[in-house]
Amino acid sequence: MNQVPQPLARAVRTLQRGSQAGFTLVEVLVVLLIMSGILVTITQVLNSARATRDLIHNINETQMAGPAILDHVERDLRAMFVYDRGPENVLYVEDRTISGFDADTMAFVTSTNSLMLTEDTTGGGRFVQGDYGEVGYVLRPNPEAPNDFLEVWRREQFGVDELPFEGGQFAFLHDRVKGFDIQVFSDNGEDSEPLDEWGVDDNDSEAIGLPARIEITLTLELAPRLVRETMPIARVDKRTVTYRRIVRFNERLRNALGQVRPVALIPNITPPIPGNSPGTNVDAAGDGSNGSDDGGLQLSPEGADLTLTGGFGGGDGGGGGGLPPGGLDLFGGG
Repeated sequence: MNQVPQPLARAVRTLQRGSQAGFTLVEVLVVLLIMSGILVTITQVLNSARATRDLIHNINETQMAGPAILDHVERDLRAMFVYDRGPENVLYVEDRTISGFDADTMAFVTSTNSLMLTEDTTGGGRFVQGDYGEVGYVLRPNPEAPNDFLEVWRREQFGVDELPFEGGQFAFLHDRVKGFDIQVFSDNGEDSEPLDEWGVDDNDSEAIGLPARIEITLTLELAPRLVRETMPIARVDKRTVTYRRIVRFNERLRNALGQVRPVALIPNITPPIPGNSPGTNVDAAGDGSNGSDDGGLQLSPEGADLTLTGGFGGGDGGGGGGLPPGGLDLFGGG
């Protein structure tokens, strides 16, 4: 019988003993410690990535919301309608404060399209937009945090009525406003003093009509991406963002204030007066007395005025130069 070589036998016995042995407690603890460190590192990386994502989202949202609101305000102001309107009905700016925040309001008439459609009451169930309408910007306390934030709304009304600064519908714009300040300047000089109100007092001739420029300051606070998200204390100073916009009005628009807008009218033409009897001739300023043939157009002695009344005919005479029988007699003599 062949015997197994000694080196091979020793290798087999070593493998058999190793298969029956397990990990020691120290080895298990070392592995758990290494895995815990790896998991903690991954968790920190994920939390940092989430916080960075939320911060970028908040900054982008506010940076897009602020310019979007001011763009809309500027577009409405540049389309302001001043023709055939008195100075007291052009622009209204009131200085207001709500919960310690600047909450100025403004109103005017513009030609931009409205954000909300108006149902056509004449029938058909259509929704239309007016070529001109009343527009205003109003701030209200935020119902969820009345002492911390304001809401900005855009007021609009289809068409223009006798009260251009009141009534209408409201469209929501933003709910985390910390300030909305409006300053009005009567001229473009560097030393021009700003006015907080405009068009409030009709007796103040220097603060009605169309100003030279308007400066608007809008302050927003970053909105958290998640409801329960808490902003780090070190980033509190970055939560509030202030935007500023200057709108200058064209000099031609200011000069057009109060001018009447031309409106095309259909002329009202008076119909001619029929003749005394059918079949008579047309006599234009002719003197048909005694049967003479002096009919025709007769000018005044100065040669400037045209006489349209016919002469008085007598006997068998009549104004000459008329149409054939059956024509129309315009103020002609018989």
